[in-house]
Amino acid sequence: MGIDELYKKEFGIVAGVDEAGRGCLAGPVVAAAVVLEKEIEGINDSKQLSPAKRERLLDEIMEKAAVGIGIASPEEIDLYNIFNATKLAMNRALENLSVKPSFVLVDGKGIELSVPGTCLVKGDQKSKLIGAASIVAKVFRDRLMSEFHRMYPQFSFHKHKGYATKEHLNEIRKNGVLPIHRLSFEPVLELLTDDLLREFFEKGLISENRFERILNLLGARKSVVFRKERTNHNLPLF
Repeated sequence: MGIDELYKKEFGIVAGVDEAGRGCLAGPVVAAAVVLEKEIEGINDSKQLSPAKRERLLDEIMEKAAVGIGIASPEEIDLYNIFNATKLAMNRALENLSVKPSFVLVDGKGIELSVPGTCLVKGDQKSKLIGAASIVAKVFRDRLMSEFHRMYPQFSFHKHKGYATKEHLNEIRKNGVLPIHRLSFEPVLELLTDDLLREFFEKGLISENRFERILNLLGARKSVVFRKERTNHNLPLF
């Protein structure tokens, strides 16, 4: 008896929950919740599958399972931090399920959601339910990032998906920061200027709350850099 069956035997309806994009520099974090009763061959951690295989499995999962998708935006990531934004996306995925589970299996650790459950480290390799959620979240997020590439063709979002690859970092240096970047993440914050941030706000591309949050982070970062430079040159701090 597999791990999913053990929990189903005890709790009844069980959902697997996973996310995609938690470690990216751009775009949302996407979560999926899956309740699966029928066996699907080939489900595994989405990162170990080819894009074509993920697409084929997604079609079968959508046909045979109850699926909920939840998204937390770059703004929510900047305002609430990535851990809390991930929980927000996961809870939204659970809310969007047509079948309400009594228990959830969540990939990761230390994540408490709106439904009772347990976390499994590397759960997408241990649980078919989490594996299915991993595939759904990954494919849906990849599609979103391909849309962002069409909006911003100077960025290869269809390839690197917003992760901190060498190619992506070079694109930011060359083309500048976008509103869909996670402005609070250090590699992005380092390349962001006060003027560009203010331009985003004045054009209505970011909210006032996000503007003030990032402006404070920029100020704190400048203070740290100033102190380091003074210390490195053996100069007094004031």
